[in-house]
Amino acid sequence: MRNLNIFLTLSFVILSRIYLFAGEGMWIPMLLQQMNEKEMKEMGMKITAEDIYSINKSSLKDAIVLFGRGCTGEIISNEGLLLTNHHCGYGNIQKHSSIDNDYLTDGFWAMNRDEELPNPGLTATIMIEMRDVTKEVLEGVDDDSMSMIIRNSLVKENIKNAISGFEENSKYKAKIVPFFKGNQYYMIVTETFKDIRLVGAPPSNIGKFGGDTDNWMWPRHTGDFSLFRIYVDKDGNPAEYSEDNVPYQPKYFLPISIDGVDEGDFTFVFGYPARTNEYLPSYAVELITEKRNPDKIDLRETRLDIFSKYSNKYPEVRIKYASKHARVSNYWKKMIGESAGVERMKGIDKKMEFEDNFVKWADESETPQYASILIEFKKLYTKLEPLQVATDYLNEAGMAIEIVKFANTYKKLVGISKDASVSEKDIKTEIEKLKQNNQYFFKDYYQPIDEEVMSALLILYDENMPDGKYKPEFFKTIHGKFKGNYQAYTKYVFSKSMFDKENKLGEFLNTYKANRYKKIQKDPAFEIASQLGSIYNNNIRKQVLAINNSIDSLSRIYMKAQMEMLPNHRFYPDANFTLRVSYGNVSGYYPKDAVYYAPFSTLEGIMEKENPEIYDYVVTERLRELYTSKDYGEYADEDGELHVAFIASNHTTGGNSGSPVLNANGELVGVNFDRCWEGTMSDLMYDPNVCRNISIDIRYFLFIVDKYAGAGYLLNEMSLVGSN
Repeated sequence: MRNLNIFLTLSFVILSRIYLFAGEGMWIPMLLQQMNEKEMKEMGMKITAEDIYSINKSSLKDAIVLFGRGCTGEIISNEGLLLTNHHCGYGNIQKHSSIDNDYLTDGFWAMNRDEELPNPGLTATIMIEMRDVTKEVLEGVDDDSMSMIIRNSLVKENIKNAISGFEENSKYKAKIVPFFKGNQYYMIVTETFKDIRLVGAPPSNIGKFGGDTDNWMWPRHTGDFSLFRIYVDKDGNPAEYSEDNVPYQPKYFLPISIDGVDEGDFTFVFGYPARTNEYLPSYAVELITEKRNPDKIDLRETRLDIFSKYSNKYPEVRIKYASKHARVSNYWKKMIGESAGVERMKGIDKKMEFEDNFVKWADESETPQYASILIEFKKLYTKLEPLQVATDYLNEAGMAIEIVKFANTYKKLVGISKDASVSEKDIKTEIEKLKQNNQYFFKDYYQPIDEEVMSALLILYDENMPDGKYKPEFFKTIHGKFKGNYQAYTKYVFSKSMFDKENKLGEFLNTYKANRYKKIQKDPAFEIASQLGSIYNNNIRKQVLAINNSIDSLSRIYMKAQMEMLPNHRFYPDANFTLRVSYGNVSGYYPKDAVYYAPFSTLEGIMEKENPEIYDYVVTERLRELYTSKDYGEYADEDGELHVAFIASNHTTGGNSGSPVLNANGELVGVNFDRCWEGTMSDLMYDPNVCRNISIDIRYFLFIVDKYAGAGYLLNEMSLVGSN
């Protein structure tokens, strides 16, 4: 009877904690046929898993790219036209912007190929195929008798051999990535393109409409897209930028539906989700949501308030800090929603309830070696907490000061200058790198902001980090020589440092000799950076590494144990920047009692939000004209409105920005750009009631390109399908 009671209790918890809801999961493309195709078709999909991922014929996967280092893009023409989010292309748009050519404010449209702008360093990577190499990677591994050091070394060597063995006989690159906490391994074969040119971007009042206020929120009215083009050499191979390069002809490009979507329609997202942690123990979720997030939220909010203060007053500062503000704000708001979401759904309690039953299962089953896993997790996370909090303050309150982070880039020059074995040529090479980095830094730097940020962050660091071993020596200087006056100390640093003075720093590098490294060491900004680095290296780094190694090893065992406990359950691996498919339905939701959010937003909503006094809600004159005349053309919905965005229950995360949203026929209907704020905890746990991804309606994209920008010639490259 006891075993039966445990089984019944466990079954209830499993259903409440782990049961997969429609829309939950980020699935491996090569496994869709065996794991997901049946369910996807029951939900409305009309194509096959082979149409999505195939190595025998062209398929949807051949049109999906990893854009840069952190976004997704999709190829939408047979001439390499690439669509992604405005915020994914934002940094490149900003680099081409100036007061005279403010593409952030005014938008940019190349009206012919010659006007397309190159972006050195920007890449687009296409996955050629995936291979399950678990057997090869774990060859020789004996978990019962082998120490973790030996195990990890063997796995590393097996991975190295497998990659080199593949690349010796292939023109493609390969990497091997762990799945399910290292219980499985897949080889990802890729091709990377290096000549990516900017084709078009709407003005920020469209591409970033709503700004930080609307970020992570629904309803959204943001035309969050930008257009690029992939170029290759004359033989069709990836190549660095050259005027002789030609547009890439892909194996496949996405057809675009102009029919739109209706509530309840099946959709799926195909992209590169970055990081999720769905299988963490309760102790980890508690550390993230109840300690680390609140601290980082306060520190980032302090910086954002100062950014806004100056950006609202000075247009040139707004341009300089646009990308920085967006980067800091994005995760700040996400953390707020994540912590609130976990609390709302009592996520930690649910984790603990599952863990109680896991322990009971381990005790009652023939796997007693699993019974102590949760006890070990508790010990490890208890040790980790103060170290992680200290690291957060070092990063978010120390290295977040721009002059300090910038000074830290000179650490290598100091090191090689002190090393008698390093040649003068190597020193000159490093100096040239620093000169180039200096240009990027000062282009987007405004000293008054940094000075105010420094004073504010040092106060928070001092007040909230009582443990002296995590405080650098300069705090003693603040309380001694400067009698606790943070502003006075800050003014001293900026008056004495050369790292906020472009000309002075340039002269220093132009006349640099190896024996002058002491001048760098004595610079107060460099001293701060050095002391922060010393705290981390001496008091934190090794301990965190050891603890995290233990957690990683334990997580692998815990993941394996859960799979053994639930042999018939469909587990999906955490996101790890590999190509995935998630699927769901277009659906509204109730964010709170008596409030319902419909699944569509329209141009009407933009006009309702319009406020000429607030930059994020300014509506351009041209868009207002089109709204007034209702000149929507074939891009209007059946209801006569111009739909701007929609939401669906697809499970997404960071990295999915720019991912194509496809309908039941595999046609492009939207571009994913965000999640609803109430569901941002989906990186830790999924709630089907509120987890929604937000996408621009593809018809709004077409409308802006054609009707607004007058760049309709670009549509001639695309394959538009539909009955409208």
